Amino acid sequence: MSANGGMSANVSQEQGLDLENIDPIWMSSRTARQIFALGEVEKDISRLLSLAAQSMALLSLPQTDGPEDDLPQGAERSEKFVDVANEYFERLDSIHIAIRSSLAHIRQSRIAPSAINAPPPNFIPPPLGVGLPSADPGGAARGERGLQEERVERDAWQGILDALTRLKEARDREREGGAASS
Repeated sequence: MSANGGMSANVSQEQGLDLENIDPIWMSSRTARQIFALGEVEKDISRLLSLAAQSMALLSLPQTDGPEDDLPQGAERSEKFVDVANEYFERLDSIHIAIRSSLAHIRQSRIAPSAINAPPPNFIPPPLGVGLPSADPGGAARGERGLQEERVERDAWQGILDALTRLKEARDREREGGAASS
């Protein structure tokens, strides 16, 4: 089994996901899969907190239940608590495994700790990536656009030039065809 298939299977098995409904970009590399898995961990943590609240409500005295709580009574209450507690610990275990897997990936990739540290306060990243260097001796990025935006603009201008070139060639052919027929 390939490394890609193995990780995809692990993500889907651990998280109960249908790989057909996941955007293929998340399965394109090991790092993308790890980022996707961390996004799922974030969802699992919110579910974990919900399960903790639900189990605490089940542990409270039935007399303290509000009418909108819709909690079971008697033996059903303890059975429900056992179910919720089991799901809580299964979810906690899957979160633990996913975080350990992500940390192992970071260690294996030898990502510099400075790349993981939070940016300084009030830092505003450039839009869509790194900016192009300028002729400014201070080395500040040119303009407010990022590299991706500069590439999109370049490609748009090249597309315009290509369209105008094809239009001019078509008109020149029409003129030559019109002059030859007269």
